[in-house]
Amino acid sequence: MDTSVYVFAEDLAEGVDQVLDRIIGYGAAGVTIAAAHQRARDVTPHGATRLTVRHDGVRVPLPDGLFERLVPPVLPELPLAELRRGGLAVHGWTTFLRNASIGERHPEVTVRNCFGDRGAPADLCPAHPDVRGYAVGLARAVARQGFDSVVAEALHFSTFSYERCAVPLGPMDAFLFGLCFCHHCLRRAADLGVNAEVAREECGRIVGGVLAGDSPAQGEVTRAALTAYAGPEVVAYARARSETVTTLVADVAAAVTEEGSELTFTDGTGAAKGYADGLPPAGLAAHDAWQFGVDLVALGDIVQSFAVLAYARDATRVADDVAAYQRSVGKDRELRAVLRPGTPDIAALGETDATDRLAAKVRAAKAAGAQAVDFYAYGLAPLNALARIKSALG
Repeated sequence: MDTSVYVFAEDLAEGVDQVLDRIIGYGAAGVTIAAAHQRARDVTPHGATRLTVRHDGVRVPLPDGLFERLVPPVLPELPLAELRRGGLAVHGWTTFLRNASIGERHPEVTVRNCFGDRGAPADLCPAHPDVRGYAVGLARAVARQGFDSVVAEALHFSTFSYERCAVPLGPMDAFLFGLCFCHHCLRRAADLGVNAEVAREECGRIVGGVLAGDSPAQGEVTRAALTAYAGPEVVAYARARSETVTTLVADVAAAVTEEGSELTFTDGTGAAKGYADGLPPAGLAAHDAWQFGVDLVALGDIVQSFAVLAYARDATRVADDVAAYQRSVGKDRELRAVLRPGTPDIAALGETDATDRLAAKVRAAKAAGAQAVDFYAYGLAPLNALARIKSALG
């Protein structure tokens, strides 16, 4: 069974040989290395530093002619030749539409909510023509380095985010608050026959009411619940976003193929549901992907490989998520289940039980149709958690 370990570029400060010796020792066949990533501040339990600050930027050369107005910051390049030691596959993990440096310099390319406010500077809108051009250029720059694949993260709309909120927003209110109503999103929806202005006004009315003291809506976001709460035009507007994402992914996939590599598409729904505690709510990620503008059925005709973020404590949930993706994208598409070997997906267990649970999830993913299992992430997990990978694969 194919497998890799996700690695941040900063992790290599431990020593490339040491990192690779460990990964090869776990039985992994590849490394999924961050070729372009977003700003973050992470606790790194065995790193060269125990608190690691990561910066927006790319770690591959930027050939002339690939970028116009939006240009990513350039960071020290990856030692790709060293990473291929021992025949390891090397995949280029690329974060596309989350870049605060670009958003701070060009706020007009970020998402805009129903009140006309700009969102987080890191959230680039996939409908903006400049952002779409940037994504294609970034894909070419990474693929041109000879990676075995380009693993695309954040190549769709993002979740609603904020630093502080003293108002009890429900899941549906947060979803409406996070919809982008920039000029380009409004126009694309209108071209598909949606009354985009009505949708914007209705979102403003509902969210504005909750901010003023109305009771928030409860329960998971489903199309039926959202229709009853916000009306059919809002649901039509949300669903229309899939055209924006599907066409962008098609452009990126074509560019990657032309550069001699292959695209693996990562749908962030699994992370949104289970990242915090490993206890995702009932709705399966594949069924809720529409909330990010992701139409998995349509993408199954475009992309050959999909990463399934199976962030869950329960092996049955991992199997259910993988199986739902397979039904959506088709049995002839590669599915790579991404598991976490430590907390919170494996929490409050003795070492033997923790290893057994990880092994059970590997078996469950494979039985449900996954052709590969990848592990997230080398620099974030303690060494004892990473050591479980070998037994889990065996």
